[in-house]
This record gives sequence, structure tokens and C-alpha cells, in this order.
Amino acid sequence: MEHFYLTLLLLFVSLITLSLFFLFYKHRSMFSGPNLPPGKIGYPVIGESLEFLSTGWKGHPEKFIIDRMHKFSSHIFKTSIFGEPAAVFCGPACNKFLFSNENKHVVAWWPESVNKVFPTSLQTNSKEEALKMRKLLPQFLKPEALQRYIGIMDSLAQRHFASGWENKKEVIVFPLAKRYTFWLACRIFLSIEDPNHVARFADPFHLLASGIISMPIDVPGTPFNKAIKASKFIRKELLAIIRQRKVDLAEGNVSATQDILSHMLTTSDENGQFMSELDIADKILGLLIGGHDTASTACTFIVKFLAELPHIYDQVYQEQMEIAKSKGAGKLLNWDDIQKMKYSWNVACEVMRLAPPLQGAFREAINDFIFNGFTIPKGWKLYWSANSTHKNAEYFPEPDKFDPTRFEGNGPAPYTFVPFGGGPRMCPGKEYARLEILVFMHNLVKRFKWQKLLPHEKIIVDPMPVPAKGLPVRLIPHQA
Repeated sequence: MEHFYLTLLLLFVSLITLSLFFLFYKHRSMFSGPNLPPGKIGYPVIGESLEFLSTGWKGHPEKFIIDRMHKFSSHIFKTSIFGEPAAVFCGPACNKFLFSNENKHVVAWWPESVNKVFPTSLQTNSKEEALKMRKLLPQFLKPEALQRYIGIMDSLAQRHFASGWENKKEVIVFPLAKRYTFWLACRIFLSIEDPNHVARFADPFHLLASGIISMPIDVPGTPFNKAIKASKFIRKELLAIIRQRKVDLAEGNVSATQDILSHMLTTSDENGQFMSELDIADKILGLLIGGHDTASTACTFIVKFLAELPHIYDQVYQEQMEIAKSKGAGKLLNWDDIQKMKYSWNVACEVMRLAPPLQGAFREAINDFIFNGFTIPKGWKLYWSANSTHKNAEYFPEPDKFDPTRFEGNGPAPYTFVPFGGGPRMCPGKEYARLEILVFMHNLVKRFKWQKLLPHEKIIVDPMPVPAKGLPVRLIPHQA
């Protein structure tokens, strides 16, 4: 019997050794080829994923990138992230190449978890879905189309501050900023403005947003499992809204241009085909995520920096109060008012330079190509990093200094300031984000000054920067 167990143990050890050898060999072979970029590939399977993620958890996501730029190459280096061979592109020339070669050399790439949370994406894939959205959105999100929503945004912001901020001594900013941007997205995209209806979406939506890019382990209790359950609940709610909207459109009770849902239901592709109800539900889900997560992060950090920099706050306050005093009683913000908020937008841009809501994004090489003298094999993942230029003294002198004047005149050099991407890959929602951020700033500063309650609150990046405790502040209302 002892001989049998010993044989079994040896067999088990042999299998483990063989498996490890196979993983090691496979890992090495993924990085074989002539003239690859310099860099490290880390351990089999996990590569350098833990180092990549942990610098964000510690509040310094740029450290992973900048350390390797100094050690290997200031423009491009190889690594292994999430089990994939990857090249990290750094600098404006690299950004321009990636943003300008969509569907020529590269395509957008998302972790497999995205396809699993959005089941209609499996019928095509997330890349094709992204292409559809980029064709559909500009008609709805261009500045002239959004102008008519400024008054709605201002009205909702006033209701938001009245219910969540006013008559309170202290608030926690991040959840309030999320509530504001989510309520706004529900109103602009779906014409839902009842706070109770919005609230029914809010909790499952946040579970979805926090779990969509996570380890795809579908076991009860994991963020990924919670995201899948939340997506099913929200999709069911959205399908009910979509079906009712189809009835209302058929009966002429609503306009075909009143919001993006009506726009999707009444717009066909080049072949005359309309999107299915489930397809539209998934598109709306994606829009709700994209239309609120990044903006709520930006709004939160605007509050943080204005608390830390009273001289900057004073200039924002002066600009916004001039606009407020120029308006008649009860008059809502309009397009002309937004155009006067130049300094406020420069401040918002400097906030997004120092704390970019989107740290970077992945592409995938669809063919072998050579860049900067290095070979990039087909199938490799390519990562561009906002911090590789935002925190680089070559493009932004004294990069840790808060200086809104960087955005005066012609502003930063092309492809160096990239919170919204750039060139042909500029985020189609940039103007929408600008409007909701400026409306937030206007309504905030005309009501309050504030003080941070945790002077040294830690910032965690996972995958967006977030104050660890949500940024609690003490409100100081302006005297009437």
C-alpha cells in the first residue's frame, strides 16, 4: 500500500512539474520572435499583472509605466498582462499611431469578461459592437445636438444639490457625484427623471460597473458573478422601457429625436436593418457605464483639488458668479453660458491631466507590423497610457504642479493630453462630458466652499482613481 501511495505521489509531482514546464514553455514561446521591444515578461500566466495592478492600488498607477520607460525604452516596452503578451506604447507619437490606425494595424480589445456580461456581444464581438456605436453616437452627441440638453442638465443639477447637498454640514463627494452623473445619463439617454425609478437602477448598476472588468470567475459572491446578475436585472428593466417606447413612438406620443433610445429605435444601418431590443438594451447599458463613471471621477477630483487650492477656487467662483448674476431669476444655463466657462474648463482639464479617469486602454494587433524599429507580432495586446505623457516633464513642465494656464491658447501639443483619446479615436462623448462637468461646477461653487475632512486621504486606482473613503468634506454655504 505504501508503494502505491508513493507511486501516486510521484505521478502527481510529475504531472505538476510537466504542467509548470508546459506553462513556462508556452509563456516563453509567446514572446519569441526577432527584434521584439525590450522589457520583462514576468511569471507564467500572471506575467506582470500584479505589479501593474498593485501600483494602482497604492495610488501611483504611473509608476509601473514610468519605471519601465526609464529602464527599457522611453517609447515602447514589452510586458505580460492578464495572461497576454503586450507592448506598452508611451508618448505622443505612439498615441497618434494607435489612435490613427484603427482597423488598419490595430483594433480595440476588451477582456473576455466584457463579452460575457454583454451576451449580445457574443453574436458578433465587442470590437464590432464598438464600431456600431461609433457610427451611431456622433449624430446624437455632437455639440449642436447637445445644446438643447443644457437646460435639462442645469435643472437636474439644481434638484440634485437641493436633495443631496443643501442643509448638510458634511457630505461624501464620490457617491454624490455618481448619483448626479447617473441621474443625468438616465434622463438624457432614456428620458427617465423620476428619482425613485433611477434609484431602482442605481445599486445593481454600480455592481455591474465595478465587476465588468474583473477576473472572470463566475462563482457566487465574486464581483464578476454580481456583475452578471446585475446586468440581467438591468436588462430586464431596460427591455420593459424599450417595449413601452416602441408603443409610444407608434402612437406618436413621443418624438423620434427626444433621446438616444428613440434615436436607436428609429435608426437603421446601411442595410436597412434595425437593432434588436436586446441589442439596444446592451448598447444603453454600455452608454450608462461610459456616460457616468469617468465623469463622476472627474467631478470628485475637481472637488478635491478646489479644496486644496483656494486661489484656484476663487477664480472659478468669480467666473461662475459673473455668469449666475447675468441671468434673470429662474433662468437656466444655456449654450452661451457654457462658452463663457473657459477658466473652469481649463481647471477641469488640469484635474484630468493629474488624475485621468481613464488611465489608458488596450488595442490588439491585427497583423505583424514594425514600429520605432521594433516588431509587434499579430495578436499582441497594445496598451497606451495617459500618464506616459500627462506626468512627463517633456510635455508638461513641472508635471506635479497644478497649472490651468497649460490649456490657454493652443493648449498642450497634439496627442499629449489624452483623457478622451485623440484624433480619429477621440471619445464621441467628450462634449457631453464637458457639459455635465461644467454644469456640476457651476451649481457647486455658487452654493459652497468646502474643506476636506481627511487631509491625506489615500487615492486608489482600480481601474479608475477613487479617494479611498469617498472624499468626505465639510460644506460652507455662501451667505446670501
